[in-house]
Formats: sequence, structure tokens, C-alpha cells
Amino acid sequence: MHNLETSGHNPRWAELVDLLEGRLDGLALAFTTRVREIPEYGESQVTVQEIRETAMETFRRLIRGLRHGQADDGRDGLLAFASDLGSKRARAGIPPESLTSAVRLDFSILWAELLEIATLEDAALLTSRVDQVWRVVDEFATRTHTSYLTERTRMAQEESSIQREFIARLFNQSTPSLETSVQVGSALGINPESRFALVAASGEPGARLRAGVSHFGSGQQARHRLFLHESGGNTYVFWPLPAVRTRGRQGAEQQLPAAISDVPCGYVPEVLGLRALPAAARTAESLAALLRPRDPGPLSADAAWARLARQNLQDAGLDLAAEVEEALTECKGGERERLLETVRNFLATGNVTLTAEQLFCHRNTILNRLNRFQELTGIDLAVPAKAARLVVAWA
Repeated sequence: MHNLETSGHNPRWAELVDLLEGRLDGLALAFTTRVREIPEYGESQVTVQEIRETAMETFRRLIRGLRHGQADDGRDGLLAFASDLGSKRARAGIPPESLTSAVRLDFSILWAELLEIATLEDAALLTSRVDQVWRVVDEFATRTHTSYLTERTRMAQEESSIQREFIARLFNQSTPSLETSVQVGSALGINPESRFALVAASGEPGARLRAGVSHFGSGQQARHRLFLHESGGNTYVFWPLPAVRTRGRQGAEQQLPAAISDVPCGYVPEVLGLRALPAAARTAESLAALLRPRDPGPLSADAAWARLARQNLQDAGLDLAAEVEEALTECKGGERERLLETVRNFLATGNVTLTAEQLFCHRNTILNRLNRFQELTGIDLAVPAKAARLVVAWA
């Protein structure tokens, strides 16, 4: 009967560990064969030779830990090796789930080999040592994962810093060169000739944009991949659009990421290439300045062209609304209110009959009011250019 000591030196346990160490080649081969069945490993840049050499060193150190009863944290020990391995696998782009699957193989392969070399008389000994085997392997796995996550975090921060630098370089040029757009596209991992959408905001809406991008987190896995730029108190967010174009206002709304779909901001729904983003940013910034409290979310030029035109005219010293108001000073009683109500409804529909139905009036009454409005202001609403002038005045 073998010695059944569960602590300290056990001659039979030492013998089994020695036998296990003599099978390093078989352990490494078993691990290599099984880990290559994990898709991400099979398709990764980690070569079969590297996997096998790493497995050999891993099992060598694990067996040393079994001999001493604990994982060695020295410079050349198991845990130092685990730290290096975790960093390497992070840099190789191995997904965390795949790394977990690979590390879990260590225990099952070790234990299966122990069972093969042991005899029936070793059953009690193995039972007493299973916790020790698991503890050593678990310490190795934990250190590997910790190192992996630390390296992934460092890589993400470094990538984010590099991306911010290239995005700033793009937006700091009013008309970026082709070379710049190619460099930025390479840094961001996107086609510089793709179509993009862009939003801009400042103040509290700008903070909501930043929070939305942060909440998006790993946007590369999502439908939209969001990129952030901040400058002069403004926050800009842009993202690549799908290859299939979506037309109309509804299509533009469908292209908005959920994280920012309810944030009041200036919105440019289609930008042709990275080189056009700085100009689009200026447009979005101008649209953001036209936002009103009742606006529920992003404001595009399609929805706010009249406001934009009115603002530009006012900046040039032209106030069309004031001219209309002055022309209506001749109205008596409630005539001014009736005329304004009628004209606004007509501008919304472009149809006399519909306007009459909405205001519960006879069609001739509507025509009379429109004629009266023309008489006072000189604006014939049947002429598109005249009607557009009024739309801008009242935007």
C-alpha cells in the first residue's frame, strides 16, 4: 500500500510527478492539438510551433508547482511566465473567451495524464491531491487572465490616444489632403472614401454626446462605430454609414445610433469621405446654434434650412419677418390674426381646400384672405419664390 500522506513530502506523489514530467512532449502535443480546435486560435497569427513551445514551458512550470505544492512567483517561475503569456495573447488579438477555453485545457490534460500513469492503489492519493493540482493550475490561469486584461486595457488606451491624435489632425485642416485622409483612415481602421454622418453640440447636449459615445464602449461590435472629437467647446461625433443608402428623412433617422438619437444637436446625415468632415462639422455647428427647446433630437439642414437661411439673412442685416409685420399694421380688429393663421396653414399644405377644411372655412374665404394678404404685403403665395421668402421669414 502506498503512503497516503496528504501534506509534506510523499514519495509516491513525488514519483508520479516525476513520471508526469517525463511525458512533457505528450502533454504539449495534446494541448496543441486541442487548442487548435478553438477557431480563434486556429485562425490566429500564433503559430503551431509557438503554441507547442508555450505548452511545453507551461506544463514544465505547472509540474514544478505540483512538486513544491504551490505556484512559483520567481523571475523564472510559473506566475511570471503566466504574466508574460497573458500579455502575448492580448497582443496577438486572441479573444478573452478563447483564452479562457485554452487555459481550461491545462487542468484536464494534466489530470488525465495523472490518471493514466497512476494505479488503482493511487486512488486515495490522487483524491487527496486534486485540490493541490487545481490550486496550482488556477493560480496560473488567474495570473494569465489578469495580465491579459491589463495588456488589453493598455492597448485600448494607446489605440484611443493614437486615434484622437489622427482625428484632431483631420479636423484641424479646413480642407484635409488626400494623404491625411488615408493616414486617418488607416489609424481608425476605416475606408477614407466611405460615407459618414456627423453631429455636433456644446454645453449639456455636448456632455450627453460624450456620455453616449462612452456608453457605446466597444462600438466596433455594434451596428455603429462612433468616433469623438472635441474642439473649442464643441463636441463632434461621426460614424461610417452602411454601404446601402437610405433615402429621405426616415432613412436619416434610422442611421442615427440609439445612444445619440434623442440628443439635441446639429446633424449632417451624409458626408462623402473623411476629407469632407471638417466642412460638415462647421455645418453641424451652425445647425446646433439654431436648436430650440422644442426640438427633440438631432436637427438636420433638411429640417432647418429655413432657420439657417433666416439666420444668414439677419447676419446680413435683412429681417424679412419685420417687413411682413410692418405691412400688416393696417389690419383692423382680428384681421391680422386671421390672415396669419390662414397663411401659415396654407404654407404647410400648399392646398386651398385642405386649408379651408383645417380652419373650418369656405374655400372662397381662404382665397379672399390670401388675396388680402398679398394686397398688404405684396407677397403672392402662388409664386414659389415669394412663398419661400415667407417660409424663411417665419422660420
